[in-house]
Amino acid sequence: MNLTIPAREGLELRRRVVSDAESVFQVIDKNRKYLMQWLPWLDDSKTVGDIRKYIRNDISEFKKREGCDFGIWYEGQWIGGIGLSSFGTKDRKTSIGYWLSEDFQGRGIMTDSVHALVSYCFKHLNLNRIVIRCAVANTKSRMIPLRLGFKEEGVLRQSEWLYDHFVDLVVYSLLREEWN
Repeated sequence: MNLTIPAREGLELRRRVVSDAESVFQVIDKNRKYLMQWLPWLDDSKTVGDIRKYIRNDISEFKKREGCDFGIWYEGQWIGGIGLSSFGTKDRKTSIGYWLSEDFQGRGIMTDSVHALVSYCFKHLNLNRIVIRCAVANTKSRMIPLRLGFKEEGVLRQSEWLYDHFVDLVVYSLLREEWN
């Protein structure tokens, strides 16, 4: 299913299709060293074929409401990713994960992208709760949920294995009734 969510002029979230694999891989590969500080999945994304397989799996997960990934498109260029974990549960909740090419940071792109996806979740998916988890040391990423009114719930100690060490994750949440 093709789905596009506008975020602002020149910025949109677009469901990835298999033909995006080459562009996705190039951005990941260019940013691999930077992204490895925060993201545990880069070892599963070493080739264009790995990305094609991931996109096909995401398409299948979306049909079952088990997940949904979007590419972040800025002025016609694919520059990052944002997605939802399972969102079809009776509890009407999801979590959002995101990343952005290092050279596009500091422009409000990710804050606007998360804002657009949160709005979509509450308005179109009828969700009640959204969670964002960020590594404690990832201060740039942690600012995004705070800017959008998420509440800090606490820290999950040594919650994620990041290649050769565990990292603590801060948990932020937002309820539908708290969204403007």
